[in-house]
Amino acid sequence: MEFCNILSATFFLLLFLKCNAANSKLFREYIGAESESVKLSDVPINSSVEFHFILAFAIDYTNDNNPSPTNGKFNIFWETKNLGPGQIASIKSSNSNVKIAVSLGGDSVVGDDKAFFAPESTVSWVQNAVSSLTDMINEYHIDGIDIDYEHFRTSPEIFAECIGQLITRLKKSGTISFASIAPFEEIQSHYLALWRKYGHVIDYVNFQFYAYDKLSVSEFVRNFNVQASNYGGGQLLGSFESGGGGGGGGLRPDDGFFYACNELKDQGKLGGIFIYMVC
Repeated sequence: MEFCNILSATFFLLLFLKCNAANSKLFREYIGAESESVKLSDVPINSSVEFHFILAFAIDYTNDNNPSPTNGKFNIFWETKNLGPGQIASIKSSNSNVKIAVSLGGDSVVGDDKAFFAPESTVSWVQNAVSSLTDMINEYHIDGIDIDYEHFRTSPEIFAECIGQLITRLKKSGTISFASIAPFEEIQSHYLALWRKYGHVIDYVNFQFYAYDKLSVSEFVRNFNVQASNYGGGQLLGSFESGGGGGGGGLRPDDGFFYACNELKDQGKLGGIFIYMVC
């Protein structure tokens, strides 16, 4: 299925959601990590859907040939040629329903070098993160942050405290208006520790259902309900990975993703949909 057809099907489903406490007309797309050619203007935007572009990624590592941790001093690792301040300001001015988030962490820095969450201390990491991200957010007209660390050199409790304090301080200062997390099964301990203490400042749960092995429709719905229980009270989104380089996990559109979402929609549980594009 071509990307525009996928988006059309996604928007059609979201447009006909009954917006109760759980169902939401929210669409989110990670952009900037896998291709230098993607432009914001290439993506069809439906004005009736709340639309979030998520810049992937900002990482607290040096951006050089020998990357090393910087203890909360974030640098830009997304492709900025087509995703710079000017392009972001333009797409937002043309589409009042568009918001921009920046995702922190991700799987790797460069090649096989993994992006580890490795704070020297909670206090210093939070101070550095607030400072560096505030500058980045203001320069790039960003509205929110997404937490996507997938490798850790610290305990779940320290991760929870660092990230929880970061979100709280950025929200309190008015720097961001929303925050999300992007967990998957193998890293649940860190994200559930964060959710238990700071779930009240987290707006969306971008659970990576495509990190599972290939799922049937019934398996996807069952796993969605398990994660809805884990992140009780949170706005949980359905997800799939799209593009030729994907690993084929989870449930893809050609295999019944939208059937599963319709079932969740009928149950009043669908908090939106997000896509991770792999080019």
